[in-house]
Amino acid sequence: MERKLGVGVIGAGRIGMLHAQNLSRHVPGCRVVAIADRRVACARAAASASGGGDAVADPNALLARDDIHAVVICSSTDTHTEIIRQAANAGKHIFCEKPIDHDLGRIRDALESVQRAGVLFQVGFNRRFDPDFKSLAVRVREGDVGEPHLLRISSRDPEPPPIDYIKVSGGLFMDMSIHDLDMAHFLVAEPIVEVFAAGSAHDPAIGGAGDVDTAVVVLRYASGALCTIDNSRRAVYGYDQRIEVFGSRGCLSVPNRTPTGVDHWDERGQHRERPQHFFMQRYRESYVAEMQAFVECVRLGREPAVSGQEGLHAVQLAHAARDSCAQNRPVRIATAAAHDDAA
Repeated sequence: MERKLGVGVIGAGRIGMLHAQNLSRHVPGCRVVAIADRRVACARAAASASGGGDAVADPNALLARDDIHAVVICSSTDTHTEIIRQAANAGKHIFCEKPIDHDLGRIRDALESVQRAGVLFQVGFNRRFDPDFKSLAVRVREGDVGEPHLLRISSRDPEPPPIDYIKVSGGLFMDMSIHDLDMAHFLVAEPIVEVFAAGSAHDPAIGGAGDVDTAVVVLRYASGALCTIDNSRRAVYGYDQRIEVFGSRGCLSVPNRTPTGVDHWDERGQHRERPQHFFMQRYRESYVAEMQAFVECVRLGREPAVSGQEGLHAVQLAHAARDSCAQNRPVRIATAAAHDDAA
């Protein structure tokens, strides 16, 4: 019988719990060996919910185990790069939730550790694995819209996170827009050369925390194509996730998902259900698919599609959007490769 891949999960919050359950229930060829969280009660709860595995408080205890071959890092962002270095030095393959870090220098240092160790590394941009968005990307690259001219990405949360979280999140551009910045890069395979962003705070508490809750980002690609991203922390009708790609030969779009596809027509008009409530519901399939892809890459020795450099690039774009918003000016991306710092 082929040996199962031993996986350790570091961080047993909401996303750590989800990944542990998906690995145990939906990813063949692996098993969750241990879950680490300084709140050991949370680690025990995640282990129980995922059907087994040891619960430990110290990630180093997990990294020292010979029966763990890969780790899934779901701890707070400020711990990521140190754990990445420790995991790489221990010879573990690594999946890390986004963002890798808020600091570009720390990201580069961590990725150098990964490269020296020769381990595989995947970043958790789960939306690339959503079946609708993945199909959209394939059709754009196959030329269904011709030359892309305009992209529109709407991403609006049903409610803001707690203020304590906002204060340490890195801000809307780093915490929320980063998914959309990565999606813009994923959908059009050419460099992004300029970023312009504007934002405002309609919630006084969010503004008091030094952040914005509403923003528009405009990206310019090397070809002259444009992408507009609009974000809001509060959409009263649910989790708003829509994409449109318009080009020389037509247009492709992905609408919101609703709990069912049933429309109701009566004397007052047409009625549709609200969008699915939040990311745990809307992106359920993508979270499973990204874990399946990670485990398959490790088992086959294949480089993951969402690399550390892709994660670094997304953070660079988020920094550029933040700087543009603060300075009220476009920010040029330093090189056509789009993997260097924003100028």
